Amino acid sequence: MPLYLCNAVRDSIPEAAKPKIAADITTIHCDVTGAPPTFVHAFFFEDAPEHPLNGKNVFLFGNIRAGRTREQKQMMISRMRQSIHIHTGVPVEEIIVDTTDVPASWVMEGGDLPPEPSNEDE
Repeated sequence: MPLYLCNAVRDSIPEAAKPKIAADITTIHCDVTGAPPTFVHAFFFEDAPEHPLNGKNVFLFGNIRAGRTREQKQMMISRMRQSIHIHTGVPVEEIIVDTTDVPASWVMEGGDLPPEPSNEDE
């Protein structure tokens, strides 16, 4: 269910860095939330404005299941921003990472609706 979309100014993210960042996004999301790795999806685009928006070159937005705590979101955002910085050399100040809460009932994974938070055991 988690869907991460990374848009960057062209050539900000080398091709060799994309699989590493995608793996980090998956690991970070799963470490923080307990979600299975097969549910995490990451896509990369390079159609951000040539002149960075407010000085930002990389934009990572995650659609995640509603119900995650503020602390969980902040931890994921911080760690994902660091991953992008480490694998690309783009300064942290030029990277935006944010998440949007999506109700579980809006998503299907493998043909099934995911459980609402706190109903995972059912």
